[in-house]
Amino acid sequence: MDLRKSVGRSAATLIAAGLAGSLLAVPSTAEGAAPEPTWGPCPADVAAGAYPLQCTTVPVPVNYADPDGPQIDLMISRLASDRPDRRRGVMLLNQGGPGGSGLSFSVDLANQGLPASVMEGYDLIGMDTRGVGHSAPVSCGFTDEQAKYGNIPPYAVDDAAVDERAEAARTIADQCAQHDQDGVLRSLTTANMARDLDRVRAALGEEKASLYGASYGTALGAAYASMFPERADRVVLDSNIGDTVLDRDGMRRYALGTEETFPDFAAWVAERHGSYGLGSTPEQVRRTYFELAERLDAHPMADVDGGVFRLVTFGGLFGEPAYGRTAQLWQSLHRSDEAAVRRQLAEATPAEPSVVDNSLSVFLSVTCNDVAWPEDVETYRRGVAEDREKYPVYGAATANVLPCAFWSHEPAEPPVPVLADGPDNVLILQNRRDPVTPHRGAELLREKFGDRARLVSADESGHGTYMNSGNACASAVTTAFLVDGTRPDQDVSCAAS
Repeated sequence: MDLRKSVGRSAATLIAAGLAGSLLAVPSTAEGAAPEPTWGPCPADVAAGAYPLQCTTVPVPVNYADPDGPQIDLMISRLASDRPDRRRGVMLLNQGGPGGSGLSFSVDLANQGLPASVMEGYDLIGMDTRGVGHSAPVSCGFTDEQAKYGNIPPYAVDDAAVDERAEAARTIADQCAQHDQDGVLRSLTTANMARDLDRVRAALGEEKASLYGASYGTALGAAYASMFPERADRVVLDSNIGDTVLDRDGMRRYALGTEETFPDFAAWVAERHGSYGLGSTPEQVRRTYFELAERLDAHPMADVDGGVFRLVTFGGLFGEPAYGRTAQLWQSLHRSDEAAVRRQLAEATPAEPSVVDNSLSVFLSVTCNDVAWPEDVETYRRGVAEDREKYPVYGAATANVLPCAFWSHEPAEPPVPVLADGPDNVLILQNRRDPVTPHRGAELLREKFGDRARLVSADESGHGTYMNSGNACASAVTTAFLVDGTRPDQDVSCAAS
């Protein structure tokens, strides 16, 4: 998931936040870097505000096993340090997804209060990764209806709903295969994007590059630190998937994160029972959730059915700033105020259809190309039934069928293994309660990196630790690491701010 936003249209826009030839012989290094690029103005749709953001392109091969074959241009951005005497180098940024544009991510971080010492120490390098936006964009031809639930399958109330989703997922997988005319879609893998990062590093004339990766960016960052350990300088991984790929287990952990984070939202709503009338205790608010979901399963209102309601609630857990509008929608649904529901949906600004299609297409391509998914629908029926009981808030959605079950191509190479033998230069950041990347993901990645990494756990709720949670302890540890290279001697547990 993108740390800043998720994709979708209609009701789902309320969410507070989705190989040509064999690559088995791909070299482990990214040789043949292009000449140093020439910087210029960024495209008009790249929001820079008052910051002097510049853009350029870097050519990379579609297929790294055929480096002299077809090339694509990746667009990258630079928010340069204005203190050459304090500049350490470049920091590659990835905001998550996969599928969202990252060209303005440096500006987003600056607007959130990224310390001046960090901005002085690095040229901040954002990018549209391959297949995204200004970097050879791909499309699966998503319709509005297909994009309704974003990159998470709809909640399945029973086995029949799983079967219905399987047919829809098969259709989407076929569409993606039909739309891939030039092989770019099949080249979208975390390993190839890590190779792209190293091409960017080389094109910028840097011997090493630091990296800040958030959400899915932790998978990409872990892959880069594992494939190019001697070229990775300081690596910060914030809100962790738990591996270098998002596999079925990782998707199902969304449900764990939702269960762990929902009580914070329920407590917030209960404290405001006089305003919203949804329950005066967290337990009552939880009951209201299930009552509304079941009612909307049977009788949708204003394009909001039980699946959309659950999806919007999941998105509302990404951070406290989203709690108010989520509770407002609950209140309107609870009152059966259809006019208010329609007004609230209309006020949500939908992404352009082309942007949604591109983002979802990249998410699926990377997720399905990275690792093989189960093909048997019965496997998903069992998983949905298990997780509906184990994680009742959202488990029957995140265990449901993705188009990866019917993907037209097997992964061309194994997932990148996390490398424990390398520089001790990885800092893992994680909130204790995160709806999409629960703390367990950070624990898994910490175990895989071994002594190369330290884990900073913040007693906070929501998605994103360094610039999102407001946790002073986690912020101080991260800033010290990026600016001075100071890394804790052991894992750190930060109390709530």
